[in-house]
Amino acid sequence: MKYQPIDKELFCHNRRNFAHQLKPSSLAVFHSNDVMPTNADGTMAFRQNSDLFYLSGIDQEESILLLFPDARDERMKEILFLRESNEHILVWEGYKLTKEQAREASGITTVYWLKDFKQVLNSLIAEAEHVYLNTNEHLRAVVEVETRDARFIKWCQQTYPLHRYERSAPIMHQLRAIKSDIEIALLRKACHITELGFRRLLQFIRPGVMEYEVEAEIYHEFIRNRSRGPAYSSIIASGENACILHYTDNSRECKDGDLLLMDFGAEYANYAADMTRTVPVNGKFTKRQRQVYDAVLRVMKAAIQMLVPGNSLDQYHAFVGTVMENELIGLGLLSEGDVRNQDPHNPLYRKYFMHGTSHFLGLDVHDVGSKYRPFEAGMVFTCEPGIYIREEGIGVRLENDILVTKGGPVDLMKDIPLEAEDIERLMKG
Repeated sequence: MKYQPIDKELFCHNRRNFAHQLKPSSLAVFHSNDVMPTNADGTMAFRQNSDLFYLSGIDQEESILLLFPDARDERMKEILFLRESNEHILVWEGYKLTKEQAREASGITTVYWLKDFKQVLNSLIAEAEHVYLNTNEHLRAVVEVETRDARFIKWCQQTYPLHRYERSAPIMHQLRAIKSDIEIALLRKACHITELGFRRLLQFIRPGVMEYEVEAEIYHEFIRNRSRGPAYSSIIASGENACILHYTDNSRECKDGDLLLMDFGAEYANYAADMTRTVPVNGKFTKRQRQVYDAVLRVMKAAIQMLVPGNSLDQYHAFVGTVMENELIGLGLLSEGDVRNQDPHNPLYRKYFMHGTSHFLGLDVHDVGSKYRPFEAGMVFTCEPGIYIREEGIGVRLENDILVTKGGPVDLMKDIPLEAEDIERLMKG
């Protein structure tokens, strides 16, 4: 892995917290993600299952974690199963984790090779009353392939039909929503790498540059700073493309007079940063562009102040909607009369601001967590208001990553240029 070793206490702490949430006499199993095929003998780059990584720190394919806190044999309370290497694998794929390396990374003492999994599971499951199995449960997830987890669930229920099966996902959603100090440090690192990428771009962007060239600069800066690359597909949207929320073609020429909306973030040690900045391609905002930019920035600053313990996403978004209405009235896009008479379930501001302001952030860009859970210290959210005026070819979105603390919101991207004056100054060189 490109990233520096992570303190294994993070994963030991996470496993202890998970074990405390299990019913008595429970066994839990977590699988790594599949190596996904493309065509012929090609495969996609491997990305570890977030839950398995959260609990073990193991970043290798074909790995299994078995947790049995009430096992009678102390050695069987936490077990890792790894793919055993050989000379062929070494020559064609490179080094795989040794048992000792896995112990050092995870803090788990008992490590077996993968071939022993079914035998070990069979010897333990008779002692267990409940079996916790994992699934990818997310409101926005569309899963059309049978995952390793899904295949194992099918096999396990057929092989051991009389056990009581439970879902691990609700527990993982609860635990992963609160970030520990080590996790926050990893998120800060991802945000810092993102800052380096953005500062590089401010010296690169000019009329005539292609959107994909901007994207290439991001990759260069991220990888040279120990990131695997962007945490998600980068949006590099100039001109009218900025009004397409998930535009990823990144194929247009950046023209004089355009705004360039860039939504990208570095991944570091599987943790994601998520940032959006909108800059003038020629280095100078027009009067109208500046009006819209400043309106979005005011909404962002007001929204950040609401990311405090005790608030909820519903309260938060209702507040942001009111602030946005006032800004859109100021821009001449809405009238006060129309706003007074609008359908409260379909507010008019959604014509120009049609997405949510915040989502959980962590091991996944749209990280797990309940929208109904009040904000708590240790949660991390994006804050990303935007105004999109298709008829004017103007799209502005601004986004930072915010840590909720008892002392107030902490902006993990506070060092990344945001004010319009700073953007223009830095683009001059």
